[in-house]
Formats: sequence, C-alpha cells, structure tokens
Amino acid sequence: MEQSGFPLLSLIIFIPLAGAIVIALLPRESRDLIRYLALFVAAADFILSGALFFEFQPQAGLQFIEHAAWIPQLGINYFLAVDGISVLLIPLSTLLTLVSVLFSWNVTDRQKEFMAFMLVMETGMLGVFAALDLFLFYVFWEAALIPMYFLIGVWGHENRIYATVKFILYTMAGSVLMLVAIVVLSFLNHRVTGVFTFDWRELQQMGLAPATQTWLFLAFALAFAIKVPLFPFHTWLPDAHVEAPTAGSVLLAGILLKMGTYGFLRFCLPFFPEATLRFLPLVVVLAIIGIIYAAMVAFAQDNVKSLVAYSSVSHLGFVMLGIFALNTQGLAGGVLQMVNHGLSTGALFLIVGMIYERRHTLMMRDFGGLWRVMPIYAALSLIVVFASAGLPGLNGFIGEFLILVGAFRFSKVYAFFATIGVILAAVYLLWMFQQTFFGPLKNRENEKLVDLSAREVLTLLPLVILIIVIGVYPDPFLRVIQPSVQALLSSMGPQIASLP
Repeated sequence: MEQSGFPLLSLIIFIPLAGAIVIALLPRESRDLIRYLALFVAAADFILSGALFFEFQPQAGLQFIEHAAWIPQLGINYFLAVDGISVLLIPLSTLLTLVSVLFSWNVTDRQKEFMAFMLVMETGMLGVFAALDLFLFYVFWEAALIPMYFLIGVWGHENRIYATVKFILYTMAGSVLMLVAIVVLSFLNHRVTGVFTFDWRELQQMGLAPATQTWLFLAFALAFAIKVPLFPFHTWLPDAHVEAPTAGSVLLAGILLKMGTYGFLRFCLPFFPEATLRFLPLVVVLAIIGIIYAAMVAFAQDNVKSLVAYSSVSHLGFVMLGIFALNTQGLAGGVLQMVNHGLSTGALFLIVGMIYERRHTLMMRDFGGLWRVMPIYAALSLIVVFASAGLPGLNGFIGEFLILVGAFRFSKVYAFFATIGVILAAVYLLWMFQQTFFGPLKNRENEKLVDLSAREVLTLLPLVILIIVIGVYPDPFLRVIQPSVQALLSSMGPQIASLP
C-alpha cells in the first residue's frame, strides 16, 4: 500500500456519500435537520478541499497519493492522487455543491431525496478528478451521471422526461465505448508485460503503435467530447439545462461538463500523443465552429436559461481550443478557464434560478427594468455577466487571453476566428442584460418583485468574490497549474515539444 500521510482525498470524496446515506435514513418530516445536515456536509467538504489546495506544492507532481489493492486478480487498485490540473477542480466541485445546497434551501418536493442525490453526485464528481486507476475512474464517472439523471427526471420542468432520456442516451453511448477502450488498454499491457493493470502511470508508458492509438483515442475522445460537449455532440445540453432544476444546472455546467475536458487532459493527450497530433486539426476546427455557432444561436434565444446553456457550449469550445493548442499558454489557459467557467456559469444559472423562483418564467420578454426594483440582484448579475463576457479585471479575461495567445502561437487563422467568438459572447450577454435589467418596467408583475434575501446574497457572494480575485490576481492559480501542464507536454514526447 502506497500512502502519502493522512487520507485526505478519500475523506473529501466520501464525506458527501456518508452524508447522503444519513439523510436517506432520516424521516421525511425532519425537514430542518435534512437541510442543515446537507449544508454541514457540503461546508465541511469545502473546507477540507480548501486545505487540500493550500497544502498542494506545485512543483512536486502527484500528491496526496493513496494506493491500495482493490481487485488484485484483475490488476484493479484504489489509486487516488492530484496534480496541478485536478487540484483546482476539487474545491470548485465542493464550492458549487455548497452553493447549490444553499440555493435549494426551500425545496419541499421530496426534499430528502433531492439533497441526497446532490451529495451522491458530489462524491462521483470528486472521484473522477482524483482517480488514477482507470477502472476506478470509470466507476466514479458513472456514479456522477446517475444522480443527475434523477435530478432532471424527477425535479425538472415540463419536458424533463425527453431531456433526461436524451441526456442518458448520449452520455451512456460514449461511456460504453470508453469502457471497451479501458479494457483493451489493460489487455494490451498484459500482452507486453504479462500483468493486468489499470494504473494511469503504467499505462502511460506503453508506447502504443500509431494505428492502435488512433482507435483508442477515438473511443476515449467520443465519450469526453459528448460530455464537454464539443460540436456537433452538444444537442443534449440545452434541453438538459432548460428542464433541470437550478441546482442541477449549476452542477451540470459548473462541474459535470469539466469531466469531459479533464478526460482529454488526463487520458487522451498523455496516452495517445501521436493520435492527438493526427486529430488535432479536426478537434480545433470543431471547437471553433462550436465557439461561433453556439454564440450565434445564443443570441437568437428568448429563454434566458437556453441562452446560458448555449454560452456554455461556446465557452467550452475555448477550453478545447486551449487544450489542443498543445503549448504551455493554451493548456494553462484551458485549465484556468475550466475553473472560470464553473464559477461564472454556475453564478449565471443561480441568477436565472433566483428570478425564476419569483416570476416562474424564463422569457426575456417578460422582464425589463429590473434594476429599479432589484438593485442588489442587478449589481451582482452585472459582475457575473461581465466576467462571462471576458471583461479585463474579472476571471474570464485571463483564461481567454492565455487561450488566444496559445492559439495564436499554433495558428493565426484559428486565433482570429476564436476572437470573433469573444466579440459575439460580449454582444449576446450584454444584450441579455439590457433586455432584462434596463428600460421601462413593462410588466406590472415585476413591480412587486423583492430584492435578494440574505441567503441568496450569501449563495452568490463566494462565486462573485472568486470571480474578482482570479481576475485581479490570477498568479497563485497559474503557479499551481503551470508545472503540471509543462510535465504533460514533456510526457507527450519530442514531437509535441517541437511545436511552436
């Protein structure tokens, strides 16, 4: 057994699961106890993940390692660790779960199950970012999907069944291919070494033939591209977002989608470097199409939640562009933008959810002039919209800037088209803000709206603070990311190192 001191990662991953089990055993009538317990569990996990981040040493590679035999006959181990790519995603996951619990404070419909499913999903998502045994990774990957299926299918809106079926069919199709590829990798390792293993470190050293890399890359990449989602695999996402409850949308956009981009970074690039180079032009073109197409479709939306959903497709196209620029600036910008998108889009969905709870409509034509009646709500919304639009001084700018620098080093043409996406994002986000908050109070019902409560301000405030902190002083976060990004590029061989 390999152990780096106290099993902090295991504690962070399984505290939410333990909390969910306790909540499931409580009587339904204990409403206050259920929500306070969910809040306590989510807050405790966030504090522990903060300790993980502050204890992390950027230059030390894999840390907080936990390694023990699980199913030794098949070479399956319980292997957890974090590096600079994953260590930021764990606090992001715990923070967004915490604010989702706070937002869902007044849920009354099957409250016990709702809180339990959120905590179970948190365990799955955290496990994905920490697991370095591929079988264990797959277990956590599937464990994160099942609660989201129920959150949309049970607590969603009118067309929730259609959205749920579409979500599960898309994601399961990719997952099955990934499972086959994982098993094939282990068999190929057995053929060479005589040992079955799913260990990320060992499988990375295999040196697969180019043809083998191609097929395995496609299997992994399809699963991850659906999850991102990369154009043209994005069609499940707007339906899922529009029908999901607000907490479900926050967790889906803020964390679940990052499982796809993380998968490319953790597995596709280091395992299949030659295949990555072969498919690089295709992936970059699809990313840029997604950036521009989704931005244009977002501009055509009247449903605010649908607009934010398409903005996610566009922004995650930027992340994919940064990853496949295959240079330090692009990759570092891509990883940072994963965090930035989680904060900004998570906050956007909270903002949309807060107005929906008051008006029970998501149509922009039903609003206008909200600044007059909800000034605190409007001010916080303005910061979040500016961040998502990439305003300098807020978190979205530095990530997009690094990605564009990386893309420019790779191809000036690709960087030019990506810049068009930045401009379009600013246009549709500011247009949405203008339609919702400025102008006359056209609808009499809006005159009766009340501003945010203390609980709602507390829900948004941590995200807004981080949006400003990262925008003003990104250096501590980039210092964590950069050594792991450089190590990833080095592990891909001299072909990658020779790229501009």
